[in-house]
Order: sequence, then C-alpha cells, then structure tokens
Amino acid sequence: MSRLPGALLALALSALLGACVSPADPGVRSVSIMTFNVQNLFDTSDDPGRDDKAYLPLSVKQNAAHRAACNEIEVTAWREECLYLDWNETVLEAKLAAVAKAIRGAGGGPDIIAFQEVENLALLERLRKSHLAGLGYGPAILIEGQDLRGIDVGFLAKLPLIGEPVLHPLEFPAFPEREADTRGVLEATFALPGGGRLTGFAVHFPAPFHPVAMRERAYRHLAELRAALPGENNVFAAGDFNTTSTEADETRILDELVRPAWSIAHESGCPACRGTYYYAAGDNWSFLDMILYSPARSADATWRLRENSARIANTAPGQRTHAGTPQRFSADDRAGVSDHWPLVVEIEPAPEQ
Repeated sequence: MSRLPGALLALALSALLGACVSPADPGVRSVSIMTFNVQNLFDTSDDPGRDDKAYLPLSVKQNAAHRAACNEIEVTAWREECLYLDWNETVLEAKLAAVAKAIRGAGGGPDIIAFQEVENLALLERLRKSHLAGLGYGPAILIEGQDLRGIDVGFLAKLPLIGEPVLHPLEFPAFPEREADTRGVLEATFALPGGGRLTGFAVHFPAPFHPVAMRERAYRHLAELRAALPGENNVFAAGDFNTTSTEADETRILDELVRPAWSIAHESGCPACRGTYYYAAGDNWSFLDMILYSPARSADATWRLRENSARIANTAPGQRTHAGTPQRFSADDRAGVSDHWPLVVEIEPAPEQ
C-alpha cells in the first residue's frame, strides 16, 4: 500500500514549519539531507533470532543462562556491557531524547534523515511520534535486514514517498562467514518540491575490522543500484561507509569506486570539518559517515549539491566531550548522544542551461 497521502500531509506540514530557502533566490526551495549513526538504538525487549542480549534491563539479566552467554564474549568491554548494562525504559527514553535534540538542533530537522543502528521500525516510529512530533516527518521507513545484532538502516522524511522502499541485501561470496555482521542497502524514492524525483540509499557498510574487500564489494553493489535507476532520478547515498581516512589514503578506494560516479558532499565545501568519527588510539579523524550525490542525467530534472552547505550537526547538548570529540551515550548518567556526529548537506535545483 502506498504511503503517499500521509507523506503529502508531511510535506505540507514541513512547508508550514519553514522550508530551506536559497539565499540567492528566495523562491527556490532546497532540500536538506542528514546521515546519522545513532549508535546502538535498541529497544528493551529480547528479540528472537537477534543477539541483542546486552541491551536489556538489568532485572532480566539475573540468570545463569544470560551470564554464561555473556561470559563467552571475548572483548572485555562488550562482555561487561552484556553483564552489567541496565538498558531500561528510563534509559531508552533519555537516549531517544538525546537523539531528537541533535536532529532538532540541525535547522529544526532535515528534510530527509538516513539512520544507522536502529533496531526496528517500531523504535524509529517511537522516535518520530514521541520526540520529533511537529516537525512534519512521515511514517518511518525501515525493513528488517540480516544483521545478527539486529541493527538496521532506515529513513525519516518530510518529502512524499514514491512507491515502496526496497532493501537490497549485500552478499559477500568470498566471506560467507561474515555476512551475518552486515546490513543491506535501503532504497526509497521521494518527490522533490516542484517536481522531480530523489532516490536515496541508506547504507551501513562492513566495519573496518572486516577485510577491505568487503567494503569494495559494497561500493560496487551501490554503483550497480545507482546505474539501474531511471535517468530522471537524482540520487544520494548516505550512511556509515566505515572507510577510515587511513584506508582511503592507502587503498584509494574512494578514488576508484566513488569519485567517478558520485560527488562526496563534505568535499564540496565543509568549513572547519575534521570528520564525523574520532579514533583516540591514533588521534585520528575520519569521515566514516558520508553523503554521496549523483544528479539526474535528464537536464530538466537535475538538482545539484549546494556549494559549502555540508556541515557537522554537533551543537546539541551532550554531543561533544570536553576534548571536542563525539560523546557516546552513557546509560549510567544518561549523558551523551552517539560516537558519530551527524552530517548534513543541502541540494537545490540546478539553474537552467
């Protein structure tokens, strides 16, 4: 069933709340896009078939079976989290409120948000209805994937949805034992103001501890999906690509698999941007989170990246440590937001040739 009527209402509400307007031409509306890895946004229930046992209330962890399962975890920090993290409803509400403040702090909520690390559709709807109410977002978009922990990618959008979203699984024939730790590519197409289509791909590529060949395969798959779209579709891909600055320099993966077909948003102008993720061990910043853009091939439908519009959305309370790095959420004191900073960019209609 199409969600178009509800999404049209969302677009109307968005207009009432104030659209992004080009300073050069007050009559032309721009569209803002955010990518946001919200870091372990789990509900408080144990989902069958998913390894979400760390994100449960402490009250349900007091049994031998749970402790035995946790003690099988080799990484000390993850084992301690599994045993002692008290992920209860009060903590979850604090996490949702912190995420919402970060979104509201980015110009009152971007037109489209691509999320990573959300457990399920119900939780994304809870964020929308309880903490982002009044901003004009239509029904949440999330399709359950294959990730063993149950973390998925999703969208919230103020623009009307066209057709049905599709989740494209990522397959890694050379690494079948690692596929359970991967997420698919979520595709959704939206109606642009004044006409035109914008197809978005929400992504969360394999983590850096996986072989670089897995990320190469993911980039190639994304390129295949883009190439299969109609020529009148403007296209973006947003999410956690998990490509560190070191990997990008050493392998030239972005030069070979991204830049020929896409513009990398933060490279089009992002004053004072160092990165969206900080590695303390090497005192190193990376743009793990990126927004890629590819304009329509049909000249009369083309939108473009707005120059110098890319920005890090990190001004909300709790997003920064005292050292000026991303502050992950702490269940103990209910402070922080995520270990990733959101990235925002704007697109606008290209001038007539």
